[in-house]
Amino acid sequence: MPEATPPRIALFFATSGHSGVDRVVTNLVREFAHYPMQFDLLTLRGHGPYIEDLPSNVRRFPLRAAHRNTALPTLIAYLLRHRPQALYTASHRLNRTALLARQLARPSMPVAIRMGMSIAATLAELKPAGARRLARSMRRWYPRADAAIAPSEGVGHDLRILAGMPEDRVHVIPNPIVTPGLLEQAAAPLDDAWLLDGHAQEVPVILAAGSLEPRKDFATLIRAFAALRQQRPARLIILGEGRERASLECLAEDLGVLQDLRLPGFQANPYAWMARANVFALTSRREGSGAVLVEALACGTPCVATDCPSGPAEILGQGALGPLITVGDATALTQALNALLTTPPGANALREAARPFAAQVSAQAYLRALRLEV
Repeated sequence: MPEATPPRIALFFATSGHSGVDRVVTNLVREFAHYPMQFDLLTLRGHGPYIEDLPSNVRRFPLRAAHRNTALPTLIAYLLRHRPQALYTASHRLNRTALLARQLARPSMPVAIRMGMSIAATLAELKPAGARRLARSMRRWYPRADAAIAPSEGVGHDLRILAGMPEDRVHVIPNPIVTPGLLEQAAAPLDDAWLLDGHAQEVPVILAAGSLEPRKDFATLIRAFAALRQQRPARLIILGEGRERASLECLAEDLGVLQDLRLPGFQANPYAWMARANVFALTSRREGSGAVLVEALACGTPCVATDCPSGPAEILGQGALGPLITVGDATALTQALNALLTTPPGANALREAARPFAAQVSAQAYLRALRLEV
């Protein structure tokens, strides 16, 4: 008797190519290598994820579209031709496109959507008309999904209350973050004068990472750092790239701390930096979970974070594992940084707090959300 053809699952993503979301997607896809299924990684031209060494059961399938808004026809064509047994997607525009394409091409195929960001905070940042349009769109389309995946309880609450998702179809699944590869990269050599082994103890280093954009609020971090420098020697490194680079450098120069700040740009291995820093700081105005915070904990690095929606408070045990401060409060951030540098928590307890974010556990939960055999 011939062997049964393994089920084919479609994964539809469009990322920036260098964000925390890209690392989450990469970890998820690589974990799927352990399952007897075939996966199609659907991507849009000019978008990530860019994953090297795809598992043998994952094939890259570029769709002939260059934008989320124009992906519908090519997605419909893919569904009709390749007939996957399930579809996973993420981000609002792709979620909406996937649900409409399913309706037109394969009505019985289950679809799991993912929302990675706080819906409440996103709506609050929009102009009233834009917020109403987005809320209406979510309430129209999201209840049609067979499953909605949230990386934190806060986002799960938003999906139920603001998007109208039925309780039994919302799955809170921690991001797939902690992998053996992460720990190996954390131990890799790092050629950096401020963070050579043992050197960071002489002048402590505060680290942050993320796109240089307003949502990450690195301006507040620089202001807090400038106040900290009045109290003790310290250095600040912010990994990442973005349109706010010049304004952040100007702010640091105005505050007299430019010589103690470095912006090395995007780093393929941020974990080697995290493992050697004295403190990791997350100052976002909103998040979906805060994957970078989990990565720092997995490296055993003390963390401080804003109590923004949604995720950091859950990750840091409501403040038990690291200080939580009000968004934009530079004074409180200065105090928290000083306290962590003076009395850092034990690294083992921080690493243990990252265990629920193991990529293996997350990948299994993703498949179970659509009742796929695992």
